[in-house]
Amino acid sequence: MNSIEIKQRIISLSVEMGFERCGIASAGAIERGDYYRRWLKLGRAGTMEYLHRHQEERTDATKLLPDAKSVIVCALNYHQPDPPAVDESDGQATGQVAMYAWGDDYHKVIKRKLFGIMDRLRAEVADPFEAKACVDTAPILEREYAARAGVGWIGKNTLVLEPELGSYFFLGLIVTTLELPPDTPSPDHCGTCTRCLEACPTDAFPAAYEMDASRCISYLTIEHRADTIADELQSKMGDWVFGCDVCQQVCPHNSDVPLTNEARFAIRPPGPRVDLEAMQTMTDEAIREQLKGSAIKRAKPDMLRRNARIASANTLANPEEGETGVTAL
Repeated sequence: MNSIEIKQRIISLSVEMGFERCGIASAGAIERGDYYRRWLKLGRAGTMEYLHRHQEERTDATKLLPDAKSVIVCALNYHQPDPPAVDESDGQATGQVAMYAWGDDYHKVIKRKLFGIMDRLRAEVADPFEAKACVDTAPILEREYAARAGVGWIGKNTLVLEPELGSYFFLGLIVTTLELPPDTPSPDHCGTCTRCLEACPTDAFPAAYEMDASRCISYLTIEHRADTIADELQSKMGDWVFGCDVCQQVCPHNSDVPLTNEARFAIRPPGPRVDLEAMQTMTDEAIREQLKGSAIKRAKPDMLRRNARIASANTLANPEEGETGVTAL
């Protein structure tokens, strides 16, 4: 097979594996490498010290895999139907979980699919090649390569958006020494809309296309490992216990997007909402047992109890606001 035929086969395999989108980017340094380094110097990574490490690899896939020529970018939809309304009239308050963590841990689901593509390619392509699968934990800026590969554009809320899928999708990358014809980057379709910026409860966007992660509810509930969170931010976190979907909920591009076809993303315990009182009193062992196979285990038990305490306090302080006070489109 020539490079065009190999690319066509990769796209075909991505569909067979269940991915909704697949694009090819060149593996060289990203265009916004200097911006990323300035972002770190401004302290916008908060306490995520790991983002300061391996900066060359994060901004240049050829540093992650020597002799890399291409990055295969795949998108997997995780959008779920709205869950049933929760009756909290009995005083049993619940807290929200971001949609991406309602089902099985996406890392395992996507890696299995990426390895499936790689195994089939090795069996079908005559010349040997190297390839490395990346799902979120590898030191590479997936969104930048997704935009370069035409899988979507980076929106004003810094998430990758795609005209038909919106932003409710995961990214999986294969960095490879195969030299493949690259796709054309997607145009930006955000226009003059600023709903995501205005809706953010903690004002985490200092400007369009820029996020101060140290103020983001997802960061605060998942990555910030300290025992406490600044009072000024706690009061704005609403009832989110793990992650946050507010900037996605208000995005017009998410108003009519398809539901996921991936059975492993179906709702599993603890689901879209967690019992705040139970979460605060559960032992470490009980929490770990409940979260086996879930992406929520990224947050340590102490962090989840901390988040539940904050959500409980916010719920008591603003009972009339219900969940976040944000109206989804």
